Amino acid sequence: MKWYELYDREHEPTEAQIHDFIATPLFDALDGHLRQTYKVKPKLAYSGCKMGGDDWMGWNIKYKKSGKSLTTIYPKQGYLLLLLAIGAREMNEAELLMPSCTAYIQELFAVDPVAGTKYLAIELRDEQVLHDVKNLIEIRVKTKKGG
Repeated sequence: MKWYELYDREHEPTEAQIHDFIATPLFDALDGHLRQTYKVKPKLAYSGCKMGGDDWMGWNIKYKKSGKSLTTIYPKQGYLLLLLAIGAREMNEAELLMPSCTAYIQELFAVDPVAGTKYLAIELRDEQVLHDVKNLIEIRVKTKKGG
């Protein structure tokens, strides 16, 4: 059963239900890293967006720091899909990071930007990709407005 079918707009999932559905230690590793490193608390939000198919529908988990989105997680069975935006201010540093990233992340990063931002839809299924995600999020946190 799909995530958005299990938990519709009127039935917000608990943290335990989210963990049970995703069922991968990679979620715990990313969630713990974001909470501890950046002192952020995740917030649940519901999306009925069907534009990109059903991957983006249902309850998602948003991580923000000082009003800036770090990432949004879309629960999937056995893995997680996350959206990471790389804006114009972060682009140079992200480009410098790319040679050390997995081929998968490099391929995602090769897409053309939309209004100066690259939107990376990342399937988090292994430790190497988790490492890349952490590094890309660090770039987002370091890059302040106006700088």
